[in-house]
Amino acid sequence: MTNLSTNIQNTWCPGCWNFQILAGVKNYLAKQIKNEKDKENWAMVSGIGCHAKIFDYINLNGINSLHGRVLPTCLGLKVGNPNLNVIGFSGDGDAYAEGMEHLIHMARYNSNIKYFVHNNQVFALTVGEPTPVTEIGFKDKTTPRGTTIAPLNPIKLMLAAGCGFVARVYADVKQVEQVFDEAMKHNGFAFIEILQPCLIFHPDIGLKEKTYNLQEKGHDKTNYFEAMKKAEEFDYNKSEKIPLGIFYQKEKPVFEEQFEQLRKLKSEKKSWKDLKR
Repeated sequence: MTNLSTNIQNTWCPGCWNFQILAGVKNYLAKQIKNEKDKENWAMVSGIGCHAKIFDYINLNGINSLHGRVLPTCLGLKVGNPNLNVIGFSGDGDAYAEGMEHLIHMARYNSNIKYFVHNNQVFALTVGEPTPVTEIGFKDKTTPRGTTIAPLNPIKLMLAAGCGFVARVYADVKQVEQVFDEAMKHNGFAFIEILQPCLIFHPDIGLKEKTYNLQEKGHDKTNYFEAMKKAEEFDYNKSEKIPLGIFYQKEKPVFEEQFEQLRKLKSEKKSWKDLKR
């Protein structure tokens, strides 16, 4: 088994839910990557924020990109070598503020990329300012009277944008590992939101106790309209129940499979080392 760890000191806050996400991701990758040759088939991209430190803690090739630019960087890697398994990591500020335009259009393009959004509902790295998914009434130094702008609903947004794989999990090792496995089986863009309260600036206010598993309740993930109904159960304000699992899954034409040049490249090249220079 190849070593997926690095020697970089971890600087997340003690007890941060990002540790759970990291463990879940590494657990899945460890099952897929048995040697150094296998590692050549994977690449990762992160943005800017607390989430982005995951780039330092997983021994994979990739790019620590700019704020909000994770998805276009992922697309560049995928087009450059369609055989790569490309995974992207963003925070909610990274994905839903600076990166929103890329997120919507990636759902349209449907490149075979897997995208994880670490959602703690604040810009934690810059000490807790509200993001587009911060609940009404949240107070910090920039909003001492509380936020008054309603949060957007990323699950509904992704469904409306035509995303073929829309899921949400809590920052739990097993949940992250399981949804990663399901996302990799899906041919096309996969959007996975991970609820991970910030211990310092946005602690868990009873979110986990309200969660339930869609698949255990018999949810039909092929039904778009049912997925929309489930997405409305949690609007990032007060809610009695928060659905987790796969809201919707439907395979659609994949971006890189629609171009002859990329189909040929995929059939001829097996890893980045095989690319002609």
